[in-house]
Amino acid sequence: MPKKKKNENKESQELQKIAAIREMISNAERTIVSARAMLAQLEGKPVKKSAPKVSSEEGEIVEGAFDGQVMMGTDGKQYPVPANYASKSKLVEGDMLKLTITPDGSFVYKQIGPVERKRIIGIVSQDDLGNYVVIADGKAYRVLLASVTYFKAEPGDEVTVVVPRDSESVWGAIENLVKKGSVSEFSPENFEKEDKEEEKIIKSTQDNLGQDGKLESDFVDEWTPELEKLREEASKPAI
Repeated sequence: MPKKKKNENKESQELQKIAAIREMISNAERTIVSARAMLAQLEGKPVKKSAPKVSSEEGEIVEGAFDGQVMMGTDGKQYPVPANYASKSKLVEGDMLKLTITPDGSFVYKQIGPVERKRIIGIVSQDDLGNYVVIADGKAYRVLLASVTYFKAEPGDEVTVVVPRDSESVWGAIENLVKKGSVSEFSPENFEKEDKEEEKIIKSTQDNLGQDGKLESDFVDEWTPELEKLREEASKPAI
């Protein structure tokens, strides 16, 4: 129908607008994190004279702030942070990192200035684009796929997330899986299957009813052993 198609086009346009706005917010957050990193570098504590100097043989050193996915260097460049390292270290936005680029091109990261953190509990979910998020305190925090995979988390699971204490953030770091969701997804097929099983049991009982409204002896004999087992279990003292 033309009206239905028009509604679908409108919904598609709305989703595109939402995705574009999210991208704008993400870019703005990255810019803020980068600016904070530069400010921290300018206002940072002076290096002690006794601190050892890095020799040229050890490679180039760059410091910067983690933005949830990459390190925004004080030189204005972005440096990729391995997702496994970020997940294992539970990095959050604003954490200061030191990157050593070795002569062979390897990247070695070290956390040198963690921001103050807070822990919140939320539910794992996925947004319209399929990205994993954790819904907590009325907000959706993006989380790395590597951490979701590590904890074998699924939509509906309850997790603990670490986020910056004193600033807003787009990203969070999963710290622990609290509880597996009892129902991860609504499935009409499951309900239909359960209804059919229930109907089967009711029909079986009705078919075995005698004319006097009592269950026939063969049917009762079939269930007697099961009833005896249940009685034995019920009579056992609680541990």
